Amino acid sequence: MVLDCASGDVLQRLHAPVGRHFYGHGTFTNDGEILATTENDFEAGSGVIGLWDARNGYVRIGEIPSGGVGPHDIRTLSDGTFAVANGGIETHPETGRTKLNIPTMRPNLSYVSVDGDVLDVVELARELHKNSIRHLAVSTSGQVAMGLQWQGDVADKVPLVALHDRATGSLLLNQSHSSKQMKGYVGSVAMSNDKIAVTSPRGATVQILHAQDLSVLQKDSLRDVCGVAHMSAGFVITSGSGDFQVLGDGVRAKQATLSWDNHLVELRAGQRL
Repeated sequence: MVLDCASGDVLQRLHAPVGRHFYGHGTFTNDGEILATTENDFEAGSGVIGLWDARNGYVRIGEIPSGGVGPHDIRTLSDGTFAVANGGIETHPETGRTKLNIPTMRPNLSYVSVDGDVLDVVELARELHKNSIRHLAVSTSGQVAMGLQWQGDVADKVPLVALHDRATGSLLLNQSHSSKQMKGYVGSVAMSNDKIAVTSPRGATVQILHAQDLSVLQKDSLRDVCGVAHMSAGFVITSGSGDFQVLGDGVRAKQATLSWDNHLVELRAGQRL
Protein backbone atom coordinates (compact mmCIF):
# COMPACT_ATOMS: atom_id res chain seq x y z
CA MET A 1 0.00 0.00 0.00
CA VAL A 2 1.10 3.55 -0.75
CA LEU A 3 0.10 5.80 2.17
CA ASP A 4 -0.31 9.51 2.64
CA CYS A 5 1.74 9.88 5.80
CA ALA A 6 -0.08 13.02 6.98
CA SER A 7 -3.63 11.73 6.69
CA GLY A 8 -3.08 7.97 6.75
CA ASP A 9 -5.12 7.61 3.56
CA VAL A 10 -4.30 4.68 1.28
CA LEU A 11 -3.37 6.26 -2.05
CA GLN A 12 -2.78 3.04 -3.96
CA ARG A 13 -2.83 -0.71 -3.51
CA LEU A 14 -0.24 -2.56 -5.57
CA HIS A 15 -0.56 -6.15 -6.71
CA ALA A 16 2.47 -8.18 -7.70
CA PRO A 17 2.26 -9.55 -11.26
CA VAL A 18 1.90 -13.25 -12.02
CA GLY A 19 5.01 -15.18 -11.04
CA ARG A 20 6.14 -12.60 -8.47
CA HIS A 21 5.41 -11.81 -4.87
CA PHE A 22 6.53 -8.95 -2.70
CA TYR A 23 9.50 -9.75 -0.48
CA GLY A 24 9.63 -6.94 2.06
CA HIS A 25 10.43 -3.28 1.55
CA GLY A 26 10.29 -0.52 -1.05
CA THR A 27 11.95 2.79 -1.85
CA PHE A 28 11.36 5.80 -4.07
CA THR A 29 13.97 7.14 -6.46
CA ASN A 30 15.38 10.47 -5.36
CA ASP A 31 13.19 12.38 -7.82
CA GLY A 32 10.06 10.59 -6.61
CA GLU A 33 9.27 9.33 -10.10
CA ILE A 34 9.62 5.59 -9.45
CA LEU A 35 8.75 3.27 -6.58
CA ALA A 36 11.02 0.22 -6.38
CA THR A 37 9.85 -2.92 -4.56
CA THR A 38 11.74 -6.08 -3.59
CA GLU A 39 10.18 -9.18 -5.14
CA ASN A 40 10.70 -12.88 -5.71
CA ASP A 41 10.72 -14.50 -9.15
CA PHE A 42 9.78 -17.73 -7.43
CA GLU A 43 9.98 -20.09 -10.41
CA ALA A 44 13.51 -18.92 -11.26
CA GLY A 45 14.45 -18.66 -7.58
CA SER A 46 15.95 -15.20 -8.10
CA GLY A 47 15.31 -11.71 -6.79
CA VAL A 48 13.94 -8.81 -8.80
CA ILE A 49 13.16 -5.16 -8.17
CA GLY A 50 9.73 -4.13 -9.43
CA LEU A 51 9.47 -0.62 -10.87
CA TRP A 52 6.24 1.39 -10.59
CA ASP A 53 5.45 4.80 -12.12
CA ALA A 54 4.68 6.95 -9.07
CA ARG A 55 3.47 9.90 -11.17
CA ASN A 56 0.94 7.91 -13.19
CA GLY A 57 -1.11 5.80 -10.82
CA TYR A 58 1.69 3.40 -9.94
CA VAL A 59 1.49 1.53 -13.22
CA ARG A 60 4.16 -1.15 -13.36
CA ILE A 61 6.80 -0.15 -15.88
CA GLY A 62 9.23 -3.03 -15.56
CA GLU A 63 11.63 -4.88 -13.32
CA ILE A 64 15.36 -5.26 -12.87
CA PRO A 65 17.54 -7.93 -11.19
CA SER A 66 18.22 -7.50 -7.49
CA GLY A 67 21.67 -9.04 -7.80
CA GLY A 68 20.88 -12.08 -5.67
CA VAL A 69 18.31 -14.33 -4.03
CA GLY A 70 15.68 -13.24 -1.52
CA PRO A 71 15.86 -9.43 -1.61
CA HIS A 72 14.23 -7.92 1.46
CA ASP A 73 15.28 -4.34 2.25
CA ILE A 74 16.18 -1.69 -0.33
CA ARG A 75 17.46 1.87 0.02
CA THR A 76 18.13 4.65 -2.47
CA LEU A 77 21.56 6.26 -2.13
CA SER A 78 22.31 9.92 -2.82
CA ASP A 79 23.63 9.11 -6.31
CA GLY A 80 20.43 7.26 -7.22
CA THR A 81 21.85 3.77 -6.85
CA PHE A 82 19.78 1.14 -5.06
CA ALA A 83 21.39 -0.71 -2.16
CA VAL A 84 19.69 -4.11 -1.89
CA ALA A 85 19.80 -6.59 1.00
CA ASN A 86 19.65 -9.97 -0.73
CA GLY A 87 18.99 -12.28 2.19
CA GLY A 88 19.96 -15.37 0.23
CA ILE A 89 16.95 -17.42 1.35
CA GLU A 90 14.84 -19.04 -1.36
CA THR A 91 11.11 -19.59 -0.81
CA HIS A 92 8.17 -20.61 -2.99
CA PRO A 93 4.41 -19.97 -2.55
CA GLU A 94 3.72 -23.73 -2.69
CA THR A 95 5.78 -24.25 0.47
CA GLY A 96 4.86 -21.04 2.28
CA ARG A 97 7.63 -19.61 4.46
CA THR A 98 9.74 -22.78 4.33
CA LYS A 99 13.37 -21.92 3.68
CA LEU A 100 14.44 -24.08 0.76
CA ASN A 101 18.19 -23.55 0.45
CA ILE A 102 19.79 -23.00 3.85
CA PRO A 103 22.79 -25.31 3.16
CA THR A 104 23.64 -23.43 -0.04
CA MET A 105 22.37 -19.90 0.64
CA ARG A 106 24.62 -16.97 -0.34
CA PRO A 107 23.40 -13.60 0.91
CA ASN A 108 24.85 -10.39 -0.44
CA LEU A 109 24.60 -6.62 -0.49
CA SER A 110 24.12 -5.46 -4.08
CA TYR A 111 24.34 -2.01 -5.61
CA VAL A 112 22.01 -1.75 -8.60
CA SER A 113 21.29 1.12 -10.98
CA VAL A 114 17.71 2.02 -11.89
CA ASP A 115 18.60 0.84 -15.40
CA GLY A 116 19.24 -2.66 -14.05
CA ASP A 117 23.03 -2.77 -13.98
CA VAL A 118 24.38 -4.69 -10.98
CA LEU A 119 27.28 -2.38 -10.14
CA ASP A 120 28.77 -4.11 -7.09
CA VAL A 121 28.09 -7.29 -5.11
CA VAL A 122 29.40 -7.65 -1.57
CA GLU A 123 29.42 -11.09 0.08
CA LEU A 124 30.37 -12.16 3.58
CA ALA A 125 33.07 -14.76 4.21
CA ARG A 126 32.11 -18.27 3.12
CA GLU A 127 31.81 -19.51 6.71
CA LEU A 128 29.15 -16.85 7.26
CA HIS A 129 27.00 -17.90 4.30
CA LYS A 130 24.08 -18.60 6.67
CA ASN A 131 24.08 -14.97 7.84
CA SER A 132 21.07 -13.58 6.00
CA ILE A 133 21.37 -9.85 5.20
CA ARG A 134 17.91 -8.50 5.98
CA HIS A 135 17.81 -4.80 6.85
CA LEU A 136 19.77 -1.72 5.85
CA ALA A 137 20.45 1.79 7.09
CA VAL A 138 22.43 4.45 5.23
CA SER A 139 24.51 7.34 6.58
CA THR A 140 24.66 10.73 4.92
CA SER A 141 28.13 9.81 3.64
CA GLY A 142 26.76 6.72 1.90
CA GLN A 143 27.95 3.98 4.24
CA VAL A 144 25.52 1.07 4.45
CA ALA A 145 24.86 -0.65 7.78
CA MET A 146 23.41 -4.17 7.65
CA GLY A 147 21.36 -6.08 10.22
CA LEU A 148 21.87 -9.84 9.93
CA GLN A 149 19.86 -12.91 10.87
CA TRP A 150 21.79 -16.12 11.48
CA GLN A 151 20.21 -19.27 10.05
CA GLY A 152 22.42 -21.70 11.99
CA ASP A 153 22.72 -22.74 15.62
CA VAL A 154 21.88 -19.77 17.87
CA ALA A 155 24.75 -20.81 20.14
CA ASP A 156 27.22 -19.94 17.36
CA LYS A 157 29.27 -16.81 17.94
CA VAL A 158 28.72 -14.83 14.75
CA PRO A 159 28.62 -11.14 13.88
CA LEU A 160 25.13 -9.73 13.40
CA VAL A 161 26.05 -6.22 12.21
CA ALA A 162 28.09 -5.26 9.15
CA LEU A 163 29.11 -1.94 7.65
CA HIS A 164 30.13 -1.41 4.03
CA ASP A 165 31.76 1.66 2.55
CA ARG A 166 31.47 1.51 -1.22
CA ALA A 167 33.86 4.43 -1.68
CA THR A 168 36.72 2.53 -0.05
CA GLY A 169 35.48 -1.03 -0.51
CA SER A 170 35.86 -1.76 3.19
CA LEU A 171 33.57 -4.27 4.93
CA LEU A 172 33.49 -4.24 8.72
CA LEU A 173 31.82 -6.86 10.92
CA ASN A 174 31.11 -6.51 14.62
CA GLN A 175 33.18 -8.91 16.69
CA SER A 176 31.48 -8.46 20.05
CA HIS A 177 29.94 -11.91 19.68
CA SER A 178 26.61 -10.80 21.09
CA SER A 179 24.72 -13.11 18.76
CA LYS A 180 23.69 -15.45 21.58
CA GLN A 181 22.22 -12.56 23.57
CA MET A 182 20.36 -11.40 20.45
CA LYS A 183 19.45 -15.03 19.66
CA GLY A 184 21.01 -14.73 16.23
CA TYR A 185 18.46 -12.17 15.09
CA VAL A 186 18.56 -8.45 14.30
CA GLY A 187 15.08 -7.12 13.59
CA SER A 188 15.82 -3.51 12.61
CA VAL A 189 18.79 -1.20 12.11
CA ALA A 190 19.18 2.59 12.09
CA MET A 191 22.20 4.82 11.62
CA SER A 192 23.47 8.30 12.40
CA ASN A 193 26.80 9.55 11.11
CA ASP A 194 28.74 8.00 13.99
CA LYS A 195 26.44 5.42 15.58
CA ILE A 196 24.42 2.36 14.58
CA ALA A 197 21.43 1.05 16.53
CA VAL A 198 20.20 -2.54 16.19
CA THR A 199 17.26 -4.25 17.84
CA SER A 200 16.43 -7.88 18.53
CA PRO A 201 12.84 -8.78 19.44
CA ARG A 202 13.88 -12.38 20.05
CA GLY A 203 16.62 -11.32 22.44
CA ALA A 204 14.60 -8.41 23.88
CA THR A 205 17.62 -6.18 23.48
CA VAL A 206 18.79 -3.04 21.70
CA GLN A 207 22.43 -2.13 21.14
CA ILE A 208 24.14 1.10 20.10
CA LEU A 209 27.43 0.57 18.24
CA HIS A 210 30.19 2.94 17.23
CA ALA A 211 30.17 3.30 13.45
CA GLN A 212 33.95 3.49 13.28
CA ASP A 213 34.74 0.04 14.69
CA LEU A 214 31.30 -1.45 15.56
CA SER A 215 32.19 -1.63 19.24
CA VAL A 216 29.18 -1.72 21.57
CA LEU A 217 28.57 1.61 23.31
CA GLN A 218 25.26 0.87 25.03
CA LYS A 219 22.91 -2.03 25.72
CA ASP A 220 19.30 -1.88 26.84
CA SER A 221 16.64 -4.51 27.46
CA LEU A 222 13.04 -4.16 26.27
CA ARG A 223 10.56 -6.94 25.68
CA ASP A 224 9.66 -7.46 21.99
CA VAL A 225 11.68 -4.42 20.90
CA CYS A 226 12.07 -4.07 17.14
CA GLY A 227 11.33 -0.63 15.65
CA VAL A 228 14.23 1.82 15.59
CA ALA A 229 14.86 5.13 13.82
CA HIS A 230 17.29 8.01 14.16
CA MET A 231 16.27 11.49 15.23
CA SER A 232 18.14 14.54 16.51
CA ALA A 233 17.64 13.56 20.16
CA GLY A 234 19.00 10.05 19.63
CA PHE A 235 17.48 6.76 18.53
CA VAL A 236 13.78 6.08 18.92
CA ILE A 237 12.79 2.49 19.71
CA THR A 238 9.37 0.83 19.92
CA SER A 239 8.09 -2.56 21.02
CA GLY A 240 5.19 -4.87 20.34
CA SER A 241 3.96 -4.26 23.88
CA GLY A 242 3.49 -0.54 23.23
CA ASP A 243 6.68 0.97 24.64
CA PHE A 244 8.16 4.10 23.07
CA GLN A 245 11.62 5.19 24.14
CA VAL A 246 14.24 7.70 23.01
CA LEU A 247 17.70 6.39 23.80
CA GLY A 248 19.92 9.22 24.90
CA ASP A 249 17.59 11.22 27.12
CA GLY A 250 15.71 8.49 28.95
CA VAL A 251 12.28 9.58 27.70
CA ARG A 252 9.82 6.73 27.80
CA ALA A 253 6.06 6.57 27.40
CA LYS A 254 3.63 3.68 27.49
CA GLN A 255 1.09 3.62 24.66
CA ALA A 256 -1.41 1.18 26.12
CA THR A 257 -3.69 1.08 23.07
CA LEU A 258 -0.94 0.57 20.48
CA SER A 259 1.22 -2.44 19.61
CA TRP A 260 4.09 -1.23 17.45
CA ASP A 261 5.08 -3.40 14.49
CA ASN A 262 8.57 -4.26 13.23
CA HIS A 263 9.93 -0.99 11.83
CA LEU A 264 9.98 2.76 12.24
CA VAL A 265 10.48 5.04 9.25
CA GLU A 266 11.82 8.57 9.45
CA LEU A 267 9.54 10.92 7.48
CA ARG A 268 9.89 14.38 6.04
CA ALA A 269 7.15 16.88 5.24
CA GLY A 270 5.17 15.87 2.16
CA GLN A 271 6.75 12.43 1.95
CA ARG A 272 4.86 9.38 0.80
CA LEU A 273 5.48 5.92 2.17
